[in-house]
Amino acid sequence: MEFDNGILQVGPFFSFTLGIIVLFTGKRVNDAIGFLREFSIPEPVTGGLIATILIALLYITSNIEISFDLAARDVLLIYFFTTIGINSSLRDLLSGGKPLVILLSITIAYMFLQNLTGITVAALFDQPTAVGMLGGTVSLIGGHGTAIAWSPRIADDYGISNAMEVGIACATFGLILASLMGGPIAKFLITKHKLTPAKMESLDVGKMEKDTGKYMIDYLNFLDAILAIHVSAIFGLLINYGLEHLGLKLPLFVTCLFAGIIITNLVPKSFPRISGTVWPSRKPAIALIAEVSLGAFLAMSLMSMQLWTLIDLAGPIFAILGAQFLIAVSLALFVVFPLMGRSYDAAVICAGFGGISLGSTPTAMANMSAVTKRYGASHLAFVIVPLVCAFFIDLANALLIPYFLANF
Repeated sequence: MEFDNGILQVGPFFSFTLGIIVLFTGKRVNDAIGFLREFSIPEPVTGGLIATILIALLYITSNIEISFDLAARDVLLIYFFTTIGINSSLRDLLSGGKPLVILLSITIAYMFLQNLTGITVAALFDQPTAVGMLGGTVSLIGGHGTAIAWSPRIADDYGISNAMEVGIACATFGLILASLMGGPIAKFLITKHKLTPAKMESLDVGKMEKDTGKYMIDYLNFLDAILAIHVSAIFGLLINYGLEHLGLKLPLFVTCLFAGIIITNLVPKSFPRISGTVWPSRKPAIALIAEVSLGAFLAMSLMSMQLWTLIDLAGPIFAILGAQFLIAVSLALFVVFPLMGRSYDAAVICAGFGGISLGSTPTAMANMSAVTKRYGASHLAFVIVPLVCAFFIDLANALLIPYFLANF
């Protein structure tokens, strides 16, 4: 760690260590406060919000800013989505065909609505279309990455000098709302309609709260899972390089997800491996690594938010986010749930949609993980939600953003 000009620089090792502490803090608080468990609020969200508030108070009282090196967090993201690919069976992918198309259609239609909402509310505050777009798919469905990528262009082309601050503020508060809305939506639907999984199976991420048994994992199982993840990630990296040469740029975690799917479904189970075991799809070690990676990633993401940079942007931003939140919740309850079949899988997908609509792909996965650990597995949700929000949304958003900026 280094301290220079009022900024405490925290390196990747200590950032990861603090992320683990934050995650345990969230677990202790969730264990102590019943309604947090009842509404399936993810443990890293609880701990991350506590940490970011404390860091903001430190800055306000002492003017000391903490900056985290999040290199380890980015590796955890690759690990997590690679495990999702390894756990994806061709049978689930085929069964997810129709639901995938339905969810994708709903999400794209919602992206139009999200931009129109942002533009409309911004106009009520006499703000230009570009500000409304920063409170639309640029920052909400797009997340921090899209907001950071588009803000300089919006600042230059449309004269919004604080475009970066507005975009990051919307993405930050959107992430918080998305983290808090998924669990309550799923609980309401599951309770109201008395929904249960079609059959009790092992989870894609972690294990159920009611499962008192132990994971059957030894060090060889664990290393075998790590090896499978690394082989898939290397294959995903090669796919990413190939697509870049063809002019298609995708996030690395997307191609690693695809690599895991390809290897899991195309390589025979009898294929000889150096470990002498079968490919570890849906094995306890993979589920454990997925849970560790997702939890630490989300804890580190939330604890690194700089809330003090958002104070001066409260008015129009809160109005836009309030409207976006109400629309997202209404859409999940009255559109996504019925069209996805009013089933247990549909309720879990609605929790994921909460993450898609206002947050990010990891937020969607964390919402679904918290719900399934309480109520049971939903393999369908863990297949179609990441495909929609980690792949198709970025492609659609790349077309929608310039269209709205040019025509509204």
